[in-house]
Amino acid sequence: MVKETNKETDTAPKVYQAMSAVQAEISSLGISKSRKNVQQGYAFRGIDEIYNTLAPIFAKHKLLIIPNVLSREVSERTTKRGDALFSVVVNTEFTFVSAEDGSTVKATTYGEAMDTADKATNKAMSAAYKYVCLQAFAIPTAGDNDADATTHEVAPRKPAPVPAQAKPAPKVAPAQPPADPFEGLEKAHADALKKAQTPTDLLEIIEGVKMQMGDAFKDVRNKYTEAYKARLREIQGAKK
Repeated sequence: MVKETNKETDTAPKVYQAMSAVQAEISSLGISKSRKNVQQGYAFRGIDEIYNTLAPIFAKHKLLIIPNVLSREVSERTTKRGDALFSVVVNTEFTFVSAEDGSTVKATTYGEAMDTADKATNKAMSAAYKYVCLQAFAIPTAGDNDADATTHEVAPRKPAPVPAQAKPAPKVAPAQPPADPFEGLEKAHADALKKAQTPTDLLEIIEGVKMQMGDAFKDVRNKYTEAYKARLREIQGAKK
């Protein structure tokens, strides 16, 4: 939904001129998908790429974006490992403002994210900002329009309690222990290391693993760090 503020003038509000100029400039520059979800293997644009590309263009054309969170919904789930997982959905209104004449355009969108600690709201707000810019300025996307770097393994919701008068459920065999949510990540990491050609590639891979594993990364830090160093020595040796 888009709302506009018109000024009493014979010319179009300058916010439209600024947004059109931004779109024209970004269409020639583009924003590459320089990040990769290690577990699922797809590339994506991170919020930092959006900020780094758009901030100087916004400044050049005197365009501001002011966010306003209209609502926030939080639910708590459980990972397959039994850890708490917080899901946040924010409904956010963004006001595009021309610094030249004060004219405005408003766009409202949603952002959704999950986190096992206290970053779910931050991630959801970043997702809302990212996608309002991608859509408002027609920056093309492809593949999985996702919450991008992290894929959470969520346990099924617990069934509703059985009423006291209801018949007890039949006995069933004990459930198998839940699968490790990081199963397959080590192999994906090893395959990605083999394909890396530069130290920058290696850094992006290890950062992707950190984002994917979250707090669990500290338990296996040494193993992944040693693999990273070994591949770095191979790359450096090949260049000599």
